[in-house]
Amino acid sequence: MVENTWQASASWEGLQQRAKTLSEIRSFFFERDVLEVDTPVLMRGATTDLHLDSIAADVDVAGEKETLYFQTSPEFALKRLVATHHRSVFQIAKAFRNGEAGSRHNPEFTMLEWYRPGLSFQQLMDEVAELVGSLLLLSQVSYHSYRSLFKQYLNLDPFAASLDVLRRACIEHTGCDMSDEPLESCLDLLMSHSIEPSLGQDELTFVYDFPAGQAALSKVAEVDGVLVAKRFELYVSGAEIANGYDELLNAQEQTRRFEQDNEARKAYGKPELPWDKKLVAALDAGLPECSGVALGIERLLMVRYGYQNISEVIAFPYARV
Repeated sequence: MVENTWQASASWEGLQQRAKTLSEIRSFFFERDVLEVDTPVLMRGATTDLHLDSIAADVDVAGEKETLYFQTSPEFALKRLVATHHRSVFQIAKAFRNGEAGSRHNPEFTMLEWYRPGLSFQQLMDEVAELVGSLLLLSQVSYHSYRSLFKQYLNLDPFAASLDVLRRACIEHTGCDMSDEPLESCLDLLMSHSIEPSLGQDELTFVYDFPAGQAALSKVAEVDGVLVAKRFELYVSGAEIANGYDELLNAQEQTRRFEQDNEARKAYGKPELPWDKKLVAALDAGLPECSGVALGIERLLMVRYGYQNISEVIAFPYARV
């Protein structure tokens, strides 16, 4: 039935709020001499992350057929730009993730992403706090290590607890049977169900120093006797708003992680995917010391204006395209 589904789901006020927010973001970066850039939506490299699924497109150019992939984030192309010019850049980009639809998710969404050569991990957190705080009118900021939150809310050390202990904690705190799931999945479940909802209440809450197994494209360092991923997440009103990295610079390590991702995908019955060799070439040529962050525009809008469903801040969500 198509009755009324031709109409936009967002109100006119919602569209005005979206335009106002994007304008304010652009002004923020203009004042800091961070250049707005544009990168391709279709790329030859896919996302190999076990928990993300790229959307493929069959492309035919002059009879030459190949499969390209809609970007799940503009990250790889933006890093190539930074490696080329060694300058700060930002993009407000369309991103695509297969299998994601719900009150907070849509297969097509908008992501703000920026990279700051020369800015430290902490300085980037400060800049994120300045931007998001100004948009949400929040001045209170708190910082917590991943480890300290697990100890506070669950009375366990995520870096020392065995897999059996974590699986029992999942049953106890969430009611979910994770007996066939690996350690990182147990940690993700405990974080999302037992910790995240309490974060960012009337403040900006940064969580940093995640387990090394969750490094993705960040550096890894030893802190207090354990290896941690040098990355952070920002939470507001129990929702993750942004995800930032002290960016990995080592091409060989990045290749190893892509290959490791594909091994994990294969073990879970998912297809192996071509990873971005041009990103690895850019790292090999020399990405400068750099911190970068991605921020979900729709989630930001939902928090800023009190919307409960992503369809209220997107003109035509998945059900109406």
